[in-house]
Amino acid sequence: MELLDLMKNRHSVRSYTDKKIEGDVKENLEAFIQQCNREGDLHMQLIVDEPMCFSTMMAHYGKFNNVKNYIAVVAKKGSGFDEKCGYYGEKVVLHAQSLGLNTCWVALTFSKSKAVFKVDEGEKLYLVIAIGYGETSGVSHKIKSVQDVSDAHEMPQWFKNGVEAALLAPTAMNQQKFTFQLNGNEVHAKAGLGFYSKIDLGIVKYHFEMIAGKENFTWK
Repeated sequence: MELLDLMKNRHSVRSYTDKKIEGDVKENLEAFIQQCNREGDLHMQLIVDEPMCFSTMMAHYGKFNNVKNYIAVVAKKGSGFDEKCGYYGEKVVLHAQSLGLNTCWVALTFSKSKAVFKVDEGEKLYLVIAIGYGETSGVSHKIKSVQDVSDAHEMPQWFKNGVEAALLAPTAMNQQKFTFQLNGNEVHAKAGLGFYSKIDLGIVKYHFEMIAGKENFTWK
C-alpha cells in the first residue's frame, strides 16, 4: 500500500483483540524500530503481552480496552528529541499500519510506573504508542483545511500535497496546532502552543516530507 493510503487509512484505535503480535510481523516490526532508533539516535522499544501499563482508571476513562502491547518512545533528554520522537514514532506507526496493525499515540492515560521499558542514563520516556490488532480500524475525524494552517497564497503542487498529508497526521486532542510557511523552496513548520506540540510537529513534518518529496524543498 502506498504511504499516502496508509496515512488516510490509519486512525487511532483504543480497543484491541487478543490476537498476539508474533512471528514474522513481530520480527519485521522490531527490526524496523531498531532501524529508526539508529537513524534518530533514539531508544524506542516494542513491549508485547504486558497488560499492566494500561490497567489503570485513567486508561479506562480514556476508553482504552485490552491494550497488551505498546511501543515505549524513549530518547535522550534535551532539545530536539521531542520532535525526533514524533518523526520516527510516526514512521513506525505507519509501518505498523502496513503490517495490518492498529495504533494510538498515548501521552497521559497509562501508568508509567507499571510500564515495562528500559531507560538509560540521560534518557526519559516521552510517551507510548498502543499497538495491536484493533477491534475496529478506527474512525476519521474532522480536519482543518490547507488554508487554515498555511498563509501561502500561491502553492506549488508539492507544497499543497505535503500540507494535505500533514493534516492527516495524529495530533494531541486532534487540535492540529501547527502552521507551514513557504519561501521559495524553503519550508518552515512551526509548532503551536500546548502540551506535546513539539512531538506533534515531528509527526506532521514526517507526513509533509514523505508526500511533498525531499527533493522539492529544504526545511528552514
